Amino acid sequence: MGRITRIGLLLFLLFFPPAPGAEPGRTYTNPVLVETYPINRVKPAPFVGVLGIGDPTVIYHKGTYYLYPTGDNHSYDVYLSDDLVHWTKGPKVFQSGENGVWAPDVFFSTGDNTFYLYYTANGRIGIAAADRPDGMFGDRGILINNAIDAHLFRDEDGSYYLYYAGYPDFALFVQPMESPLHKKGAPVRLISPSDAWEAKDKPVIEAPWVIRHGGIYYLLYSGGSADSEHYAIGYATAPHPTGPFTKYPGNPVIRGGNGIFGPGHVSVIQDQAGKLWMVYHQQMDAKRGWNRIICIDPIWFDGKGILHGKASRATPRTAPVTGRKTE
Repeated sequence: MGRITRIGLLLFLLFFPPAPGAEPGRTYTNPVLVETYPINRVKPAPFVGVLGIGDPTVIYHKGTYYLYPTGDNHSYDVYLSDDLVHWTKGPKVFQSGENGVWAPDVFFSTGDNTFYLYYTANGRIGIAAADRPDGMFGDRGILINNAIDAHLFRDEDGSYYLYYAGYPDFALFVQPMESPLHKKGAPVRLISPSDAWEAKDKPVIEAPWVIRHGGIYYLLYSGGSADSEHYAIGYATAPHPTGPFTKYPGNPVIRGGNGIFGPGHVSVIQDQAGKLWMVYHQQMDAKRGWNRIICIDPIWFDGKGILHGKASRATPRTAPVTGRKTE
């Protein structure tokens, strides 16, 4: 490399450093996963236009990332990757006789070496189980009625909490769990749609995801209409998994604009350097509908414990640290 080129590279890195958790030498460009379904495969669901994949949840198991999105409205497929960027479609892992099958969440229980799938089906949350992340999940029945968008969180003390959105009022709740399969006590109402950004078209908050940082519980959620360009991501914090939660006054922290449309329904995963990445969906364009695409971007905490992140689209960014060889 010549001297001028080296100086140019140093200046580039000085003014445009890699994103936190990024791996120098590798880049990615959103979207990282695109797939659509013809409408005649999902009738009689009330969709118009093209139905794309969205609502992703991601787990990491024995060197592989597994992504489970909303797909054709009555089943789930799994996608596999070793770097969070390049995805290969795997087998179908759950099939329902109903429509309205959305927003899966998958949790691996080390206690019984079982993968648990929390699914939404026609406004109810059910649970299914499998002995491998890409195996067929067997239905274990309905767990919660009038609810969507489940997320199971295991705290550091081993206790379990199932977060979800009430349906159709769209407040967020948490159900303490005795185990991944069994409830313990009554659910607790956490937060309701109250801010202007949460009430575009109608008041909606949904898609909860919890992470713990510095002894504080961060409840990420999406607000606004999920089929619009105004969908966005905010968070609330609490000293305990059951609250009380206080919304961050700078919400939404992930929003659209400048070629970004409707970022939402975030899940969070660590890369191999321990840095956090959000896996989420965007709308393909500003048209109303469900033409969604899967994207990834880094998130991080500053010294005051404030969560930061920014959605990107069609712009190369430095890739996660995953151990994959530089191409």
